[in-house]
Amino acid sequence: MKYLITGGAGYIGSHMVNFLKKTNAEITIIDNLSTGHLYNTKDCEFINLDLRDKDKLLNKLHKHKFDGVFHFAGKSIVSESVIDPDSYYKNNIIGTNNLLELIIKNDLNNLIFSSSAAVYGNTNEKLISEEHQKIPTNPYGESKLKAEKLINEFSNRYNLNTINLRYFNACGADPSGDYGEDRINETHLIPNALISLIDKKNQFTIFGSNYPTKDGTCVRDYVHVNDIVKAHYLAMSKFNNQKFKDEFNIGLGLGFSVLEIIQACDAVTQKKIELKYADKRDGDPPILIADNQKIKSILNWEPEYTNIKEIIKTAWNWHSKKHLQHSNR
Repeated sequence: MKYLITGGAGYIGSHMVNFLKKTNAEITIIDNLSTGHLYNTKDCEFINLDLRDKDKLLNKLHKHKFDGVFHFAGKSIVSESVIDPDSYYKNNIIGTNNLLELIIKNDLNNLIFSSSAAVYGNTNEKLISEEHQKIPTNPYGESKLKAEKLINEFSNRYNLNTINLRYFNACGADPSGDYGEDRINETHLIPNALISLIDKKNQFTIFGSNYPTKDGTCVRDYVHVNDIVKAHYLAMSKFNNQKFKDEFNIGLGLGFSVLEIIQACDAVTQKKIELKYADKRDGDPPILIADNQKIKSILNWEPEYTNIKEIIKTAWNWHSKKHLQHSNR
């Protein structure tokens, strides 16, 4: 099988590449390396390209054929999107539109899109189903929702197979320690907490302590990156010999507060994270927990990692290994 993976040098994309390599698939990666890394592209065809450059995209991949497309490329930081919404519009919507034009011009099909729970916005529901109202509270969520709508329009117009996968909080790392979250400007909770233990210059900050939650901090559904990858593979397999268009949540259906995650990090590392508090960040909903019954019933997805400490352990293994490599240079 031949696959095109946009954003394949990044966090989730690189784990997808790692999974597909084990199936002996032929992989072409498109990535502009703005947050991804060249070392994640080994043994793949790699094209250093920004999806916003439509002419270059269409010329570079003219007449290329693929059995499926995994679209991970895009900007994904809520707080940054509030400060610079225009860049999120250009990257996440225009980039997706250009990719869809490539799919049509090359007579391709079978697109899996990396969407987000941010499309839902604030909610009072205990669990969020795919049918829940979608009123994003930040430009990141808005850009993902508009990209979904664009994909659905193309799907209806050109009879494409498409699936939008709405991640809740992606976390963890491959157990091998070879793939993990590696960003210059990290914003995710678990890696920031763990990095603060390795490098004391990186002080850990909790944003907001008076949310309407059990301990005043945000509650999120944390799902391991390899379980997300497995969901993508099951979604792509769903296209075999049938027309299919749908959307699915990817989450454990369990909520953990920021303070509960910190306590789990302390337990896994047997160290104590020093906490600093700051004001809430604009656009952060207090609670986001997935209703995952649809993906379980239709795609037969079952998460392998359901224990938050086991998830954190894989991330700690990655960050510790990375730190040791840097120390030995």
